[in-house]
Amino acid sequence: MLGIGSVVARRSYKEDLFHIIIDFKKDGRHKKAVLKGVNYRLSADAFMEDLVLKKEKELLYYSLADAQEVYKKMHKVIYDRKFQPEEEYFEIPGRILHLDGDKEYLEQCTKIYKQLGLQAKGICVTEKEQPKVIGKMLIENPTDILVLTGHDSMIKGKEDYKSLDSYKCSHFFVDSVKEARKVQPNKDSLVIFAGGCQSNFEAIIKAGANFASSPKRMLIHALDPVFIVESIAFTPIDRTVSIKEVLMHTVTGIDGVGGIETRGQLRRGYPKIEC
Repeated sequence: MLGIGSVVARRSYKEDLFHIIIDFKKDGRHKKAVLKGVNYRLSADAFMEDLVLKKEKELLYYSLADAQEVYKKMHKVIYDRKFQPEEEYFEIPGRILHLDGDKEYLEQCTKIYKQLGLQAKGICVTEKEQPKVIGKMLIENPTDILVLTGHDSMIKGKEDYKSLDSYKCSHFFVDSVKEARKVQPNKDSLVIFAGGCQSNFEAIIKAGANFASSPKRMLIHALDPVFIVESIAFTPIDRTVSIKEVLMHTVTGIDGVGGIETRGQLRRGYPKIEC
């Protein structure tokens, strides 16, 4: 029996991703389930007959495979950082403000931020509400790096990938970036990542983001924003972030996330005091 909280996959997509049922709705005479990705920032819906209920054992294997992929990325991030020692200096990485439309994803991101030694404040705000509150939040929470994320997807049947009307939440991300740029227009004083799965990359970048999803309209992993901003936070402020290296740190890669030349947000101080 399928209910809210059930873990399912879609037959029409060859059961490639696992989803959680978060709601139900009517589509004419038919019932649809509203879905969110277990580990990808996808919002979708599906007819009940298209869904396959996943067993606890299947979810365990799926989660383990995902955890292994995340571990590989974290290992690479930490490994790369070890080869840039500045023993005489102390370091202050860039501060992060992370707005997320999904509470569970936010908790995952907050956990990884902490493990990576990043100073991050996470706030759960729906994609729709983010444009309304971001200006005030930036004033109340001064930051170097801003993450605006949640769920998104292309609307089934829409063919104009350039139009914001073809996406569930891209217009919210675009509006949020515009509002943030009213507070701080300088792209090196406030570095912005924005977007979710399949988001309108071009529109979000045009609105003023430094990094965004999704150039090839691919699904992005829930933790991709974390790996993007980690590279920015730990790149010295007198250097430009290597875009290709940043994207290599993500789970999705260059098809899912892209960006523009951006200065790092790490500040070094001297002398280093041993505690």
